[in-house]
Amino acid sequence: TGLPAVSYEKAGSLAGYEQIVYLGGLYAGGVKGLKKTAKKFPAGARLILVTVGLADVQDPKNIENIRRSLRTQLPAEVLQSAALFHLRGGIDYGRLSFAHKTMMTLLYNHARKLPPEQQNAETKAMIDTFGQKVDFVDFAALRPVADAMQ
Repeated sequence: TGLPAVSYEKAGSLAGYEQIVYLGGLYAGGVKGLKKTAKKFPAGARLILVTVGLADVQDPKNIENIRRSLRTQLPAEVLQSAALFHLRGGIDYGRLSFAHKTMMTLLYNHARKLPPEQQNAETKAMIDTFGQKVDFVDFAALRPVADAMQ
């Protein structure tokens, strides 16, 4: 696309940007770094928000869970005007850092103790894939995101 890509951790001022494309992984029920970065969004900027996780995004219940989480991370007016896209990603436990493996193990141990009726699709996907390498990436799913950026 020729657009600059910057980690939320290194994003400076976003003043002057008319459009912001935020791609974020779903971690423990939220989009990593979104709440912190949202504080920098300039008033009136158009937000294209892309979430990436393990849960099946073709299931409307999963989309509702993601959007419920987004409501806790973004001001209502930002969320209402944002273009939202939800994609599936993957994970390779063998490539995770020690800290990330430890975090995932703690999440897994907590999640598997939850009664089934308290496990959402993201939790179930994490339990089912724990310790494995899985890849649900579909690059064709990026086409609508690219179209929205035009």
